[in-house]
Amino acid sequence: MFVTGDGTTLLVRDSDPHGQAEATLVITHGWTLDHTSWERVVALIAGAFGSRVRVVQYDHRGHGGSDPARPGAGTLEQLADDLAELITERVPDGPVVLAGHSMGGMTMFALAERHPELVRDRIAGTAFVATSCDMTSLTLGLPTWLAAPVLYLEALVNRGLARLRRGQLLANPPAVVRPFIRWLVFGRKANRLDVIDTAAQIGKCHPASMVSMRNSMGVHNRPAAIAAFSGIPAVVLAGTRDRLTPVSHARQIAADLPDADFVVYPGAGHMLTYERTPEVADQLVRLITAVTTAKVRKTA
Repeated sequence: MFVTGDGTTLLVRDSDPHGQAEATLVITHGWTLDHTSWERVVALIAGAFGSRVRVVQYDHRGHGGSDPARPGAGTLEQLADDLAELITERVPDGPVVLAGHSMGGMTMFALAERHPELVRDRIAGTAFVATSCDMTSLTLGLPTWLAAPVLYLEALVNRGLARLRRGQLLANPPAVVRPFIRWLVFGRKANRLDVIDTAAQIGKCHPASMVSMRNSMGVHNRPAAIAAFSGIPAVVLAGTRDRLTPVSHARQIAADLPDADFVVYPGAGHMLTYERTPEVADQLVRLITAVTTAKVRKTA
């Protein structure tokens, strides 16, 4: 467990708490999910590097096994501060590779905006997975005339959710919501068990925290923060059927990071860590290899 400066306890999974590895991969997950959404990718990375690479995963406040966000603290800015604290205290030395999925990637942009010196001094590689630097014009892949009422309905539902306690949500939401989850975040040929797993993670999310972070993402607009990652090895990954962070969002990030590897997966949706597990793992292995190789050259 990791206790933040405001007393919030975050669940952390650390493959090498003694910090003896060549590099550390710090992974941030998406909205309503938790660290287990990356488990399959992490397993492949562990198989590729063993103890040479340390992997630190954690649950954002209000998600998974972490404490709920305190009133006023369910924001991307606070998540960025949490990430900065975690890196500073738990990974004080050595190169850090940051990988963020969805809201995790948005947290990375907020980190660059609020803690540019940390990015400059410590971050040696970045992976932006199905994420965005600007969420102010969300359409869910729908025509504008249809997106507006759907988003209005979502706002009404969120007002009700914000009044719930964690215990009032089921650990495994009813099967009736799964088709909507599948439509929203998965692409073609979604695996039924992946949809069930995603629904279960959503059920663990603290309702008020979930809503406050959704509101924070709604005003997320940080294209200028991309520049902080210029010159750092990067990969930008997107799926063609992503309704939340479409390919155009990834393309904007890649355009401002011209040296980044930009990969688009036909038919994939928002949940690339499930839908394209081997491919995402391979991109991270390549990225980490480049970082560790550069470290060896610098040392020599």
